[in-house]
Amino acid sequence: MGVTHYCSRSKNGKFRVKRKTSRKKYTKKCKEVHRKIRGMMTWKFSDIIRRVNQILAGYFHYYGITDNINSIGRFRYEVEKSLFYWLNHRIQKRSYTWEEFREMQKVYPLEPAKIYVSIYDG
Repeated sequence: MGVTHYCSRSKNGKFRVKRKTSRKKYTKKCKEVHRKIRGMMTWKFSDIIRRVNQILAGYFHYYGITDNINSIGRFRYEVEKSLFYWLNHRIQKRSYTWEEFREMQKVYPLEPAKIYVSIYDG
């Protein structure tokens, strides 16, 4: 399934098996998204954001299980860094600073990391 199981403790101190995205799958998907964003460099900005949000939503639906919020949040941040990198390489001079990029995200927001499946709800 692409998750790693590990032993930990719950908030009240009891033993619990937790899950997180497999390192191998995480790395592979980050590289794949980086290449896809590079291929979108000539697209309109709104189309790029729409496609990146579709990728993020699919990833969150698949890996958005209990205890995996840190991994999917980290994935979202990696996608955000790739988007920033390739937007700044569309022309020969730097297009955006990180602050300008964050302001632009208020108009064109990226999908927020969200847990979709709770494995402890019955």
